[in-house]
Amino acid sequence: MESKPVIAEYSPAVLELEPGTYWWCRCGRSQDQPFCDGSHKEEGIFEPLEFVIEETKRVALCRCKHTGNAPYCDGTHKKLREQKEG
Repeated sequence: MESKPVIAEYSPAVLELEPGTYWWCRCGRSQDQPFCDGSHKEEGIFEPLEFVIEETKRVALCRCKHTGNAPYCDGTHKKLREQKEG
C-alpha cells in the first residue's frame, strides 16, 4: 500500500467558500479536488480533513497534499515541482 498521497496538482485551488463544513482530500485520489469524494476508502490509509469556514472568504486550498498547513496551501508544491523537473 502506498503511504504517501498522490499529488493531484502542482498548484492550489483558489476558491471563494461560503460558510459551512468541508472535507479536504488528503489522499490526492479524489475526482472532486480539493474536496473528498470517498476515493480514500479503496486504500484505507488516508482520512479526509474536516474544516469549517465561518464566513464567506477566498482561500487557497492545497492540491499537492504535502502542505504543512492543511488544508491551506503553503507553497510546498513549488519545491515538489522543482524536484520532479530537476
